Amino acid sequence: MISKNIAILGGGNLGSSIAKGLVKSGLMTADQITITNLELEFIQHLKDEDGFNITTDNVSAINGAEIVIIAVKPTAARALLSQVKETLVSGDHVVISVISGIKINDLEEYLGDMPIIRAMPNTAIAIQESMTALSFNEKGLSYKEDVVNIFDQLGSTMVIPEAQMPAATVLASCGIAFALRFLRAASQGGIEIGFSSKLSQEIAAQIMKGASKLIIENNSHPEPEIDKVTTPLGVTIKSLNKMEYEGFSSSLIQGVVAGYNKILETES
Repeated sequence: MISKNIAILGGGNLGSSIAKGLVKSGLMTADQITITNLELEFIQHLKDEDGFNITTDNVSAINGAEIVIIAVKPTAARALLSQVKETLVSGDHVVISVISGIKINDLEEYLGDMPIIRAMPNTAIAIQESMTALSFNEKGLSYKEDVVNIFDQLGSTMVIPEAQMPAATVLASCGIAFALRFLRAASQGGIEIGFSSKLSQEIAAQIMKGASKLIIENNSHPEPEIDKVTTPLGVTIKSLNKMEYEGFSSSLIQGVVAGYNKILETES
């Protein structure tokens, strides 16, 4: 458990996932977390079902917290920062931004010389299975151990130079959608060869879980694991070769690169 209170400015999918993950991990209780949104009705369920504090008042949320997580959309970031700047600067706060495309020096221009951490988790943080990338400004480094500890409870954490944050955003954050699209496609294939929709999805999901654990727990590479199931003249190699012929790996790689280029455009 940690004793500090947290304010999460922005109760959307990512902000609420972070809150739920912190409670699920046992690191915090729901009453230590305040979540904000411009429309209270959109986050009312977080109070009714999970016991979080909710409010439309960002300033009051910040005043009751030591750690402030900014989780609004990039288009809303500048207006929010202008609104809360004086409150953040006048208090003893640590700011963690999960806003895609907003750099640490952009935040420093608004907030001045204070501890700022840029974090890029994904929505699996709600079940403590995120891959979270972290970058720190100079003052933020004083809180590195505490911040890494928080996100370690919510999955895996890597500390990287901020220059690599666009790549981490695409692969670690957007990557959830890429993996789920594979799951969906595999499930649809299962339906075509005779399984019900429900059973096909269960099989595809377990396949993804098992494949991931093989790599993580064995500290292995995909190719040796693929070799174990590709026998000469077999079904697996026939299927894989057909997928590659249709552009399976190439299209995925191109998708990752396209997302990366889009982020670079946004940050330039």
